Amino acid sequence: MSAAVLYMSMSLDGFIAGPNETLDNGLGDGGLRLHEWCLTGAGADHEGVSGPVGVNGRAFDESMATGAVVCGRGTAEPAGFWGGDNHDGVPIFILTRHDPHDLMQWPLVTYVSDVTTAMAQAKQAAGGKNVLVHGAGTAQLALAAGVLDEIELHVIPVLFGQGRRLFECLAPEQIELERTRILEGEAGVTHMRYRILR
Repeated sequence: MSAAVLYMSMSLDGFIAGPNETLDNGLGDGGLRLHEWCLTGAGADHEGVSGPVGVNGRAFDESMATGAVVCGRGTAEPAGFWGGDNHDGVPIFILTRHDPHDLMQWPLVTYVSDVTTAMAQAKQAAGGKNVLVHGAGTAQLALAAGVLDEIELHVIPVLFGQGRRLFECLAPEQIELERTRILEGEAGVTHMRYRILR
């Protein structure tokens, strides 16, 4: 059974990007630090990346084994829409309020106007594999709509102090979670997985 899973690296104080985010600085100042655990050997241009090994490699491989991706334009656009292939050839569903005909067209990309439809289409396209959910805005929309199933946080041993928090704009309600796994990764990274209880 396919599950919609938010995979997110964040600082210990809850930030997923540093301050001063722009289209040219999508992770904000210092934000690349949150992804060093899985970008082994990467230069500033992300060339020469190899996957991590050990426990971090296991967590990374699981995220790469998903069968579809759902994200918002705020995540896809600063990344240049990943050149139309974010995730080794799986379908990508991008949430947008804009007319899809006005946006860059890629064979693997489908533009969708609401998160419930995007998630349903992604689960169908994933062929029984999980759906990788990208971005804080998309995660918050999916939580509110009841279509996010699990959260995997890769907590990095760093404090940012400012930037963009993952759960900053949630509605004032309690969402209960069940912790299903904790993995102690290399370089102090903690991988925590939760099931969302409904």
